[in-house]
Amino acid sequence: MENDGNGGDSRSEQRPRWKSVLRALRHRNYQLFFFGQGVSQVGTWMQRVAQGWLVYDLTHSKLQLGVVGFSTYIFTFLAAPFAGVLADRMNRRRLLIVIQSIMMIQAFALAALTWTHAVTVGQIIALSMILGLVSAFDVPVRQSFVVEMIEDKADLSNAIALNSVLFNGAKLVGPSIAGALVAMVGEAACFGLNGASFLAVIAALFAMRVRPRETLAQRKHVFHNLWEGLLYAVRFAPIRALLFQLGIVSLLGSSYAVLMPVFAKDILHGGPQTLGLLMAASGVGAAAGALTLAARKDVRGLGRVIAASTFLFGISLIGFGLSRSFALSAFLLVLAGFGMMGQMASCNTVIQTIVDEDKRGRVMSFYTVALMGMMPFGSLLAGALANWIGASWAVVLCGGGCALAALQFAFRLPALRKDVLPIYVRLGIASETALAPIPVVENSPLA
Repeated sequence: MENDGNGGDSRSEQRPRWKSVLRALRHRNYQLFFFGQGVSQVGTWMQRVAQGWLVYDLTHSKLQLGVVGFSTYIFTFLAAPFAGVLADRMNRRRLLIVIQSIMMIQAFALAALTWTHAVTVGQIIALSMILGLVSAFDVPVRQSFVVEMIEDKADLSNAIALNSVLFNGAKLVGPSIAGALVAMVGEAACFGLNGASFLAVIAALFAMRVRPRETLAQRKHVFHNLWEGLLYAVRFAPIRALLFQLGIVSLLGSSYAVLMPVFAKDILHGGPQTLGLLMAASGVGAAAGALTLAARKDVRGLGRVIAASTFLFGISLIGFGLSRSFALSAFLLVLAGFGMMGQMASCNTVIQTIVDEDKRGRVMSFYTVALMGMMPFGSLLAGALANWIGASWAVVLCGGGCALAALQFAFRLPALRKDVLPIYVRLGIASETALAPIPVVENSPLA
């Protein structure tokens, strides 16, 4: 039994309360964002699935799948830290309007090239690089902007979890639609619909009424601000550990997504609809994981969630790599999606809660580097391993690495709890009695 520092049972308090799962939607700005972004995310997943199928259909090369994935995310690794500085310096809503508009143009360009049968792998790589560069700014700005949309900060963790529900609900719907559309009319329709979907989120951003916030002073050089944020993230052990955990899982866990067309076509002997269903299965699990997190009352207990979710993700990937049955593969992807979301959303929630407000944009840019910036290297690693030992064993090897990362994080939890607990006492999430010598290890927000 764990005491929460207030005389109660922290485990009983952390049981999901499903009636409160949508509480962040009572904020008007977040409502607009949620529904606008929901439409856009469906389109984004449609494009991802259709693009992967198009590349593999044009080249029949596993390595080319890795190269396209690398070109999409390499600029996220390089540019995201600077995007974090902009997120702290500038109006985040205006930045997002510009970013979403550029992403819309990229989708329409890809649709036009594909529709006219002029598309080449080189063009796809070039457009993917443009998308990756813009995404490097989109993610940290969008993650930081969530705080501005929520007037009651007690609803922040719920809003972050609902963002994950949104993302993975789209992952469930988008691939299913993409699989059907590719089979019936081709990939161009998916790219065109994705372009049109950006209009929803742009309209939502224009309709918001956001209070002006105090921005980071621009007297200092960008590199000074960047270095200041980097030192903060590296020196604070909990943020450093969470970012490292995210980076390792992103590096190794991206293998199954990159190689999904290979599993759908060559291993399970299916077509684009099979690919869509496999992606949707992962989305089902991720949406379930996000809903479970959204129903939590607060962030206490998320340390165990991170460790357990990462381990579940790893062993599910091992099973998926070895499976030769569509039904078993889909089931294992449900588990993998659940574990992936538990790890990703929990890390996001803890970081967003403990970070200093004046460094939020920069720290979330490092979160973006860890989550998305490692994907290009993971894509190349997956493609190279698949060429060397086969797609199945490549995924098995990467899944084992994720499981080991989970065990390493679990081993470090007691020390991380001690560092985080004083912050939650200051924020009022835990009482001062929780700082007593014995409860410190048991009742931290990461407990």
